Amino acid sequence: MQLRKVKIVGTGKYLPKRTVTDEELDQKLGVPAGWTHKATNVGVRHYVSEGETASSMGAKAAQDALDAAGLTFADIDCLVCTSGTKEQPLPSTAVFIQQAMGQEDSGVPAFDIDATCLSFLVGLDTMSYLVAAGRYRHVLLVSTEIASAGLNWKEKESAALFGDGAAAVIIGASTSDEPASIIHTSLQTYSKGARYSEIQGGGTRLPAHMQKELADSFLFFMDGQKIFRMASRLLPDFIDQLLEQSHTKMDDIKLVIPHQGSAMAMRLIHKKLGIHEQQFLDITPHHGNTIAASIPMGIHEAIVQGQIQRGDRILLMGTAAGLSLGGMVLDY
Repeated sequence: MQLRKVKIVGTGKYLPKRTVTDEELDQKLGVPAGWTHKATNVGVRHYVSEGETASSMGAKAAQDALDAAGLTFADIDCLVCTSGTKEQPLPSTAVFIQQAMGQEDSGVPAFDIDATCLSFLVGLDTMSYLVAAGRYRHVLLVSTEIASAGLNWKEKESAALFGDGAAAVIIGASTSDEPASIIHTSLQTYSKGARYSEIQGGGTRLPAHMQKELADSFLFFMDGQKIFRMASRLLPDFIDQLLEQSHTKMDDIKLVIPHQGSAMAMRLIHKKLGIHEQQFLDITPHHGNTIAASIPMGIHEAIVQGQIQRGDRILLMGTAAGLSLGGMVLDY
């Protein structure tokens, strides 16, 4: 096990005010009525409106997390943006979140950790060691995603799945007599699936000046069938190993909070891994796939709705472009 006496001290969430229904997307995509809902099982997702940016959404979620924790920004020692999309290539989105919070003169270190859809889980795992070591008192993790900006509407199934939004989590040290701890984390990457989910353009291989002649390369692509087949083969053993290494049985888990991926992925997680209905958190119908923000959104909803209490064991898990697998067992 990799026990760390670290706890979640506050969470926050922000959704853009513009809602987009399955029915609207049926019309936009030119598909028969009911197709979008059958393909995605979403219902409603949110898209940013004019003036909303990744940093402005992240700042609002972060302020909510501070309020929930009873803290101010002066209590934060490090701000980390854990997102799969960026506001711009340089500088990091965390810098703009700090600025949007009115803290541009604070000097608080701000940087990004990007592992696509698993960015929050990787950020939580990484930064928890620095908190446990005493390097930082409180770390503010912010996942803020504008998926709608990069969707390829020719790829109907993936375009219909995603939504925008932000979530924030503050972590701090827990005392020896508190139950809250991170028990164990596992991360694996199988780059055989690197091309199954990607945005090719915008980096040094296909830089921005090539966008005009290679427009589709700058939009999101996902081969959902290949991802599903690969994940369905790898996930069961991955989760079995994670539970064994954390000395945990599935029945010990109060709540499983997955990355809210495709409808196929949610069915796979629910059924193939033997997770009971009451253990499984599914916020997809009112959010869509919000990339890295989906796991911290799930944590926030679970706390606000009273689905978890202090000391409850939870499992965070999901897949990401790469193809990567991630899981974390923690006591809230």
